[in-house]
Amino acid sequence: MSDTIILLGSARKDSHTRTLLRNVFNGIPHDLVDLLDFEIAPFDYNAKYPSTDQFQELADRMVNAKSIIFATPVYWYSMSGILKNFMDRFTDLISVEKEKGRALAGKNVFLFSVGADQFHPDGFEVPFRETAKYLGMRYHRGVYISSRAENFEAVQLAQSTFQNHLN
Repeated sequence: MSDTIILLGSARKDSHTRTLLRNVFNGIPHDLVDLLDFEIAPFDYNAKYPSTDQFQELADRMVNAKSIIFATPVYWYSMSGILKNFMDRFTDLISVEKEKGRALAGKNVFLFSVGADQFHPDGFEVPFRETAKYLGMRYHRGVYISSRAENFEAVQLAQSTFQNHLN
């Protein structure tokens, strides 16, 4: 198990985000968690979840990591619905599983996003940055790569960014 967990929120197994993650994290130890492979029920105010729900399993994996990377394509100027559903469940970490929520304090948090535009949309990082702040985590500047650009330099810059912070 690596000290770094990447939570991938793409809707496709063969996504641009996954391909670019593979290129950027080549040679950097990490555990890739594809949220498509897990059953994560939508947030419930009464905390009534099916027995097959796997959010707490992933919360445990985040607690055991030193660094957490949220990886998402840009869908309609925001994170993917899969990742948004996962992030909504963080409410459980401050209301039901408070010890797990507190155990996230001090973790490094990064955003890795991929979209068609040259830059990610204004305010795109806000939910990640503010969630990290609320939970006492250390948010580091996000990395955005355009899927339409020549990616060699962008991938090299992203590799350098993560190598400097994760090693």
